[in-house]
Amino acid sequence: MKKIVVAVVALVVLVAVIAAVPSKTNADFLRIHIRADSNDTADQNVKYEVKSAVVDYLTPYLANATSKQKAMSIVKSHLRDIEAVCDNVLQQNGFAYKSHAKLTEEQFPDRSYGDVTLAAGVYDALIIELGSGAGNNWWCVVYPPLCFVGGESNGTNQIIYKSKLMEIINKWKSAH
Repeated sequence: MKKIVVAVVALVVLVAVIAAVPSKTNADFLRIHIRADSNDTADQNVKYEVKSAVVDYLTPYLANATSKQKAMSIVKSHLRDIEAVCDNVLQQNGFAYKSHAKLTEEQFPDRSYGDVTLAAGVYDALIIELGSGAGNNWWCVVYPPLCFVGGESNGTNQIIYKSKLMEIINKWKSAH
């Protein structure tokens, strides 16, 4: 009888612990969405150059983001600088149109980043429109830095991390 009571208590404790672990929701992520001006090859190519420049610009700032709120604050305080970075890339490539960056909520479809899948839904996001923003787009995750900071796609939808930020990612995963 004593073993049954101990087993029941252990089961109740286990269920309580599992129920107490917070699940990740849309509110846990800050995404990025860069929209090209059109689907012309030149506009699509410059979109990726803009993406690289934005990543290079924001990486040192976001490396210190230990929460989504901090990441959002960093991005919000740099919106004009992000536009300047984008506009510089556009100008260097001979484009007359400009960019517009904003921090807002936006609907995203299901998307997998390596072994992490984000469900479709409304997420906070850094939106960058190049010109009209009517072309195909690129999106990823700013916080936690699943693919935005220090990583790149290897063509198989897997992420290759190339920086010390992997430690931050692992720390964040273990805390959630």
